Amino acid sequence: MAYQYDDQNIFAKILRGEIPNDTVLETEHSLAFRDIQPQAPVHILVIPRGPYVCFDHFAQEASDAEITDYVRAVGEVCKMNGLETDGFRLIANAGHDGVQEVPHLHVHILAGRMLGRMLAKA
Repeated sequence: MAYQYDDQNIFAKILRGEIPNDTVLETEHSLAFRDIQPQAPVHILVIPRGPYVCFDHFAQEASDAEITDYVRAVGEVCKMNGLETDGFRLIANAGHDGVQEVPHLHVHILAGRMLGRMLAKA
């Protein structure tokens, strides 16, 4: 599948400094910031700085350095927020059926309360 990255998406604009954010962590290849519409007491988004549409696009085309940095950034955000004790949920939506709203890879780190089941049985 050929991925087409939209450089006008909101996360691309955040990365270019056109839209402010509440930064939690910055690394060479990643940026983490608080969600503006939090769904839990802790709701942090982690995005790569590169133009990747979704997780599989990133996994297929990102450099080893980008992948390592991104995964470590997620871990560091969890550590910084003390999420090892009670746990957290990590969500990465992809495509239409996955209800991805912004076409730039991002994971949601959600924590701070019991989150309930992810999906009900169909």
